[in-house]
Amino acid sequence: MGRVTVALIVSSWVIPISVLVNRIVPDPYMDEIFHVPQAQQYCKGNFTSWDPMITTPPGLYFFSLAHVASLFPGILLTRVASSYSDTCSTSILRSTNGALAVICSILIYQIITCLRPTLDERKATLYAVVLSLYPLHWFFTFLYYTDVASLTVVLAMYSVSLKKNYLFSAMLGALAVLIRQTNIIWMLFVACAGMIDCTLARRKDKVQLGYANEPNQKNDYLAPSEGVASGSNLRKRRFNNAVGTLDHTITGTSSLSSPLSSGLYDEIQDILLMAWHLKWELLVSFSPFVLVLVAFVAFFHSKPIIFSFAAKVQKKIWVLAYFLASAAALIPTPLIEFRYYTIPFFFLILHSHVDDDRSWLFMGILFTAINVFTMFMFLFRPFHWQHEAGTQRFIW
Repeated sequence: MGRVTVALIVSSWVIPISVLVNRIVPDPYMDEIFHVPQAQQYCKGNFTSWDPMITTPPGLYFFSLAHVASLFPGILLTRVASSYSDTCSTSILRSTNGALAVICSILIYQIITCLRPTLDERKATLYAVVLSLYPLHWFFTFLYYTDVASLTVVLAMYSVSLKKNYLFSAMLGALAVLIRQTNIIWMLFVACAGMIDCTLARRKDKVQLGYANEPNQKNDYLAPSEGVASGSNLRKRRFNNAVGTLDHTITGTSSLSSPLSSGLYDEIQDILLMAWHLKWELLVSFSPFVLVLVAFVAFFHSKPIIFSFAAKVQKKIWVLAYFLASAAALIPTPLIEFRYYTIPFFFLILHSHVDDDRSWLFMGILFTAINVFTMFMFLFRPFHWQHEAGTQRFIW
């Protein structure tokens, strides 16, 4: 029921604001002047055409083809367009991101409930709706950019990985890379997080098994040997051997259960040791991610296309992986745009485990205020530059 509620709430602002944006800004703006014509070429079946100014793969356009195909019967009945290619107008292409934004909100809800299974439905719904209002994600829901599709597929990949379906997660990772090439970094991050979860879960099982076997071992080793005729020396040797074995067992168990938070080096050592013992199981489980990585490197090599807050609740090695992934995704980018921080923000906030409802309400109010201001400036405060023709608008 929570998923339906989240989808309805998000749809309640996606639909009317999309109509408003398309009415005031009907023509492609900024990067849309590249993406919209390219998608329209695909709608005409011209898959060999490619604008060299576009620096991202064509994944968004394939999403749009599927989206338009789902709408075409209704459009044909209402006689809005007479052919499939005519339906690929700017407004229809923009609606691809509107539909994906609703799906993305459902994925956010699923990830929250998966990471925090004890959280009640009301709070999970509130958190998902607030995160769906994140200004950079919210604003580009109404334009034909790759950001919403990229975030949606990355979160879908992560959601499936949390459910241990690594093959499907790797397939979604390949799709994410097809939308934006830098998503190869987030695919590797998700694979790394999955391996960490697997090794820690297996380690925890071994610790629990060790504690469960400890009472039985004590009983076996220290049981009275009444009725058995044996010399005192033999009994003493058996008793000493039992104590030695028990001490070894307890020592091994305590070494397994040593706290992971003792230090980053110890944590990495523990993870690598357990991963080595599970190397074949991990290789089989995560081999699809490796295949996607190899395919990505091969393709783009031959044809290139141009935290302390979290550390309190996350394992240090997860924080390290997150930091490295964020750095790898953000530092090499030639342009500094706030929207590139969207995926790192979502991974950070989803793992922050902030429980204070007032903090979430404040965040929701702040996000809403920013969204109202930015959309007002975009729609109702256009301006002109003397050195450039056409109307200019504020955009993130």
